[in-house]
Parts: sequence; C-alpha cells; structure tokens
Amino acid sequence: MAADPVIVAGAGPVGLVAAASLIREGIPVTVLESGPTISQEMRASTFHAPTLDMLDDLGAAKGMIEQGIIGPKLQYRQRDQKLIAEFDFGVLADVTRHPYRLQCEQFKLTRILHDLLKDKPGFSIAFNAQVSGGTDHGDHVEAVLEGGTRIRGSYLIGADGARSAVRKASGIEFEGFTWPERFLVLSTEFDFATIIPGLADVSYYADPEEWFFLLRVPGVWRCMFPVAPEVSDEEIMTDAFARARFARIVAGRDDYPVKHRTLYRVHQRVAETFRKGRILLAGDAAHINNPLGGMGLNGGVHDAVNLVEKLARAIRGEAPEAELDHYVRQRRGVTIEHVQRQTIQNKKNLEAKTPEDQADFRNRMAEAASDPAKAHAYLLGVSMINSLRRAAEIE
Repeated sequence: MAADPVIVAGAGPVGLVAAASLIREGIPVTVLESGPTISQEMRASTFHAPTLDMLDDLGAAKGMIEQGIIGPKLQYRQRDQKLIAEFDFGVLADVTRHPYRLQCEQFKLTRILHDLLKDKPGFSIAFNAQVSGGTDHGDHVEAVLEGGTRIRGSYLIGADGARSAVRKASGIEFEGFTWPERFLVLSTEFDFATIIPGLADVSYYADPEEWFFLLRVPGVWRCMFPVAPEVSDEEIMTDAFARARFARIVAGRDDYPVKHRTLYRVHQRVAETFRKGRILLAGDAAHINNPLGGMGLNGGVHDAVNLVEKLARAIRGEAPEAELDHYVRQRRGVTIEHVQRQTIQNKKNLEAKTPEDQADFRNRMAEAASDPAKAHAYLLGVSMINSLRRAAEIE
C-alpha cells in the first residue's frame, strides 16, 4: 500500500465508488465528508446497465437491485398518452449482465458502499470535514479543511459536487451554460400505471408547451416538469401549482398527494480540465448536465472507475504519472462528445416546437423501435455503453 492515502473529498456515490475501487486495488483511502453522516438525499435514481456491471464488480449491485425497481422498458409518449415508441432493454443482454435500468435512489448506493467499506483495512472516513481546497506539493498533496486543518495524502480526488471547493480552489474553470427554466420534481405515492394502460416505469412525454417525464422509484412516482423563468419560487412550491401540473398528465385528475417537492436550476457545464497535478476531479465536480436520460450520476461512476484504474497503476509505478492525463482525455472527451450532446438533444426532442421537428422526433423514435437491431443500436447510446466504448478508443 502507498505510504500516504488517496484523499477523496465527498462521500456521495462517485466518491465512495472511487474509494471502493481504490481499496480493491490495495490502496489506502481517506474520505472527507462535509455532512455529519452519509447523505439521505434522494437525488439521482437511474442506474444504467454498464454502471450496474461496475457496481457488481465492487459487490454493491446485488443490494441495489434488492432495494430498487428493475425497469425493463423505456417509453416516449405524446401528451395525449399516444405511444410514440417503446424500447425493451432486454435486447442488450448480449453486452451487459444487467439489461435494464434500475430505479433506486442514490442514497441507497452510498449506504451500501459505506457498509462494504467501513471495516476494510486502509479505509477511513471523517464526517463534518468540509474540504475548502487542496495544495499540490509535487510528491504529495494536502487537503485543507475549513478551519485550516491540513490532511496529507498521495492524491486528492474532488468528488465534492457541482459547487466543488476542490475545483474552485484549483482555479479550474467550469465552462458551459445554465438553462433559463428550472426543473420541478413532484413525487407522489399515487400509481400512474393504474390509470395509464401499459405505462413503463421510465416514460418521457413530448409536448411543445410543457414536456414532462414519469419515473417510478420504490414507493413513489417522480414527475418532472420545466418551469418558466418568470414564475416565482414561492408560486412553484404551492399546492395549486402542483395540481395544475398534475392536471395535464391525465385529463380530469389533479388530486395526487405530493410527498416531496424539489426545485432546481439546470446546467450544462464541463471543467476545463479534470486534472491539475495530483488534484483530480470526478462526477459533478467535473461535469453537470440536465437529467433527461439519467446520465449525470452514471457518468460520475464511470469517471471514478476509469480514474482509479489509471491512478492505481501510477501509484504502483506500473505507469508514469502522465497516465492520469489519459483519464482526462478519455472522460472529458466522452463527456463533451456524448453526455453533453445527448442530454441537450434529449431536451430539444421533448420540447420540439414546430410540427416538422415534432414529426421528425416521432419518426426517428418509431424507426429506432421498429426492429431489434435498430433498437439495440439506439439503446447502446442511451444506456451509455457507446460512451464507454468511445472512451476506450481515446489514446
């Protein structure tokens, strides 16, 4: 084992996947978490097939599957409930051990990973440890906590989210833009499958006035809607506003009980680099995107696995430290080529304004779903298998 542990800022899914991967490689790791315990926030809830394969290698997928919902199909619908296209993830059985989407709140993954790690030699975690930055000394790093405490390590991985203190302190620009509209998520225990025949657990609704999607997770359906910038936060969080959104899902119904409300701004941003010497970025600290397609959390897990593969070789002396630049080329490259482009296109598809653009989307989806070979090709993209294949091609 390395003399100094790798320091990971953030005990979210990406940070703990990185920690679990390092421990599997025999490399000690110290996780610094700003909160008092593992977060219980629901947040992201979609896990794609290749991500589940990676989590399976870490021993975490079984527990996730037991606590989540397997979503075998993906649908695109019109506002009037007419089906545009339906895709069955089963066609991916030739390329993954998990040919489906798993709907499971991210806090369940972090709990599972923490339970797997907490008694492992070489693993340590500190709570109420807010990282404010880091210093690269050439042959080691120091993570700086609020209050001035310094913790020595071999490398520092910033997995501390979109507002990453590690990224900011390192002077790394977060390039991109913020969408003008906000996204509202309403969670309800009402089961929409009882009134919408054949509804898939993952269903996207295209509409030029107000697209939305319905996503089933254990115990609730999560309903996401865009909200115009001129509507005040106070109005958005009222029961009346929620009922008005619900009323447009199925005509004649608006009385679904709201269990959770979440309103947030949506960004498309990528860090100018994922590495500055011995300081590295992964997950939301490195890139953020809109949630249509469920690619943010999954891309972060892919970052962590890719990074640790290269970091382990560098620490053991099996590869030069420049191997970490390969991580940047691969993961930043596919983030821009695939994740940013795909999530922006997903939004454009659902909100297409002109009859021509709407027809183009409907026709493309119907054609892609028309036979198993075309569906297979389409699902390789939306499941992020193609992005991983592309990353592997980047030298």
